Amino acid sequence: MNRRELLALGLTSPLAAKVVASPTPKRPTTYRGDTKFAVNVEMWWNKLPFLERVRKTKEAGFSAIEFWPYQGKDLEALAALTQELGIEIAQFTAWGFRPGLNDPKNHDTFVARIEESCLVAKKLRCRAMTVVGGDDQPGMTQAEMHQNIIAGLKRAAPIAARHEVMLILEPMNIRVDHKGHCLYGSAPAVAICRAVDSPWVKINWDLYHMQISEGDLCGRLKEGFDQVGYVQLADHPGRHEPGTGEIHYPRVLRELSNLGYRGYVGLECSPMEGEDAAIQRVSAANRW
Repeated sequence: MNRRELLALGLTSPLAAKVVASPTPKRPTTYRGDTKFAVNVEMWWNKLPFLERVRKTKEAGFSAIEFWPYQGKDLEALAALTQELGIEIAQFTAWGFRPGLNDPKNHDTFVARIEESCLVAKKLRCRAMTVVGGDDQPGMTQAEMHQNIIAGLKRAAPIAARHEVMLILEPMNIRVDHKGHCLYGSAPAVAICRAVDSPWVKINWDLYHMQISEGDLCGRLKEGFDQVGYVQLADHPGRHEPGTGEIHYPRVLRELSNLGYRGYVGLECSPMEGEDAAIQRVSAANRW
């Protein structure tokens, strides 16, 4: 670049000339991350029969699935098909929103359900099950509801330990999807699991819910990582696959790996433009 060109740009000082002449910095090396994904077959290929969604998961190159309640599903056929295909079941839902775990009158039912669900998990060769805290109980403070969740989980923890199946407590978000739910954000979920104090009771750390509730995904993960049992994701807004919203998932997945997480990450997201496009975006998110 000559002096006339520098003058045209308003760059005539020696320092400016050095800046213009300096070589372009090299881009950092990008490589494929080590994240293992589990497809949520309630949200992917959901117009197909349930077992066909499992086959689609295998055809797409994934090695695991997750799903919501086991009730109403052909468990024998599911166990046989996943074994045939070499597909793992990363987790399913053992206890949902109602009746609430946050009400002690439901704890006997909760304990019986966990006993039953552990047997289902054994049949499916599954090592984790989601449990949910419940919607707000009339007349109870949030602190009281959280204490009730702790009490219920303490009763269930020995059952989970005996069967070697982890209970993963999922905090939701109350701004978009689950208004009136009693447990949201990482801090109270971490406090609950630390109070239960069992290696068989941890958090289903759904990054979509955490983004809506509190943000600072990497910082929060680092603060509560000792209580992470499982991770799920979706982008926001829209609850679609990574690359469709505001979350920079390559950075978040890198942080998760750096912290030492080696379990599955559940794709609990709705493909925005079909599953083929979603697969490409998930692959791009796994490049750091």
